[in-house]
Amino acid sequence: MNADAPMPRSSTSASALEQAEPVLVAEGLEKSFFGVTVLRDVGLTLRPGEVHGLVGENGAGKSTFMKILAGVYERDAGTITLGGQEVSFHHPVEAARAGLATVFQEFNLLPERTVAQNVFLGREPRKGGFVDRKAMVRSTRALLDELGIEGVDPDAPVRTLTVAEQQIVEIVKALSVDARVIQMDEPTAALADHEVELLYAIVRRLQERGVAILYVSHRLKEIFDLCDTITVLKDGALVSTGPASELDTDELVRRMVGRPISAYFPDAEEGTEVGEPRLELRGVGNGYVDGIDLELRAGEIVGVAGLQGSGRTELVEGVFGVVPFTRGEMLLDGKPVRMTSPRQAVKAGVALITEDRKAQGLALNQSVADNALLVIRSVFARRTTAVRRELPGVLSSLEVASRGVDQEVQYLSGGNQQKVVLAKWLATNPRVVLLDEPTRGIDVGAKVAVYKLMRRLAKEGVAILMISSELPEVIGMSDRIIVMHDGRASAELPARSDEATILSAATGTLRVGGEEAL
Repeated sequence: MNADAPMPRSSTSASALEQAEPVLVAEGLEKSFFGVTVLRDVGLTLRPGEVHGLVGENGAGKSTFMKILAGVYERDAGTITLGGQEVSFHHPVEAARAGLATVFQEFNLLPERTVAQNVFLGREPRKGGFVDRKAMVRSTRALLDELGIEGVDPDAPVRTLTVAEQQIVEIVKALSVDARVIQMDEPTAALADHEVELLYAIVRRLQERGVAILYVSHRLKEIFDLCDTITVLKDGALVSTGPASELDTDELVRRMVGRPISAYFPDAEEGTEVGEPRLELRGVGNGYVDGIDLELRAGEIVGVAGLQGSGRTELVEGVFGVVPFTRGEMLLDGKPVRMTSPRQAVKAGVALITEDRKAQGLALNQSVADNALLVIRSVFARRTTAVRRELPGVLSSLEVASRGVDQEVQYLSGGNQQKVVLAKWLATNPRVVLLDEPTRGIDVGAKVAVYKLMRRLAKEGVAILMISSELPEVIGMSDRIIVMHDGRASAELPARSDEATILSAATGTLRVGGEEAL
């Protein structure tokens, strides 16, 4: 199954859903924090076997709504009915026992305990006054089998699992309490492409069991692939609820942000000129990529497309000196360089915005200011005082929404965290910027802010190499497109190339003049 291919729609028809008795009804939910209303008069209805998408920008109220249903927050007004009975939960465990489970974006698992111990935490089966470990393992394995999951050992410590496998454990926990409703908060944010396929299959199996799913995601493709119904929130209020079949991407974006998708990818700023080569790769390679030829000019945005494992990330890591090239030649502004470390790359004017901002881009328990100064302090220590003075202006230009530079970044939204990562690198005045999945896990509005920044940097003569798994993003933002396949650049395509051509090159089957372009 290919996550980029169209997914089969649910067998549950719209009319069948409408006729089914609701399993959950939320009406008129409201919530305020410190006198600020963040949710007002919001509700929705979930029916058995329905996948219900909940979408909106960061700050739209999605997380608050989910946390009220889960019992994390108490509502100020409104009602919640589960299975025909009005309920009021005060803790997620209480909600789960009643049949409403939540798979949060940040997993609630104990890493040193086994899969089975996590699934039955606090509800361990007992025999003769002792925990019946065999029964616990047996029940966990049965639940994994129900989902068609192979390769996850109930006796394995959770710390040994991949992110996707940990997510499976969270879903199995929900099934173990016989959940009738499962909420999923950005379930694919940290997953690789092949892991997304597995999640799709699990969602379908849950549907077949009659489980209702409330699905929150910034990835609109997933919303259209999986969801029967879509509810849109904006600024804490309900915009619309209706069948997914009655919407297209353009209309959904318009409802979420108040502007059409045509405004999604900004054009190059007036006065942008493509100049001399900033970065040149001539037959470079290492243990992961080989024979790469690339020219990246000042003022240019070059997109890098390709499937998972094609060598996209390894390419930029080679440029940045994380995994140095062992053959070929690299030039910066026409001068040969051998990049052997990230520190050397930073000093040469190269910046790398990594794919995983939380693990590799930020110190989550440190302040906005400390994060924005991380690179400057470690590489250009003498410039720290001057950059600190300029920091408020940089953060303001990026429209970072925070309580101030002293706020810890762990409390910012995903989009604002990404902007802090960008601020950290802009402080170094780079000439070449390498972007690896720059908008992963952030909302539509934050994505547009990142795109505008890219255009501004290009106008200032910065050369940008952007990796993205989202083909509309590659097509909408690139002046040229490099497609990776099996560690090599399988094609160089012009701007506005269509998705089919890019996918053909990514799979090594693009034909030119009757021959495969490999």
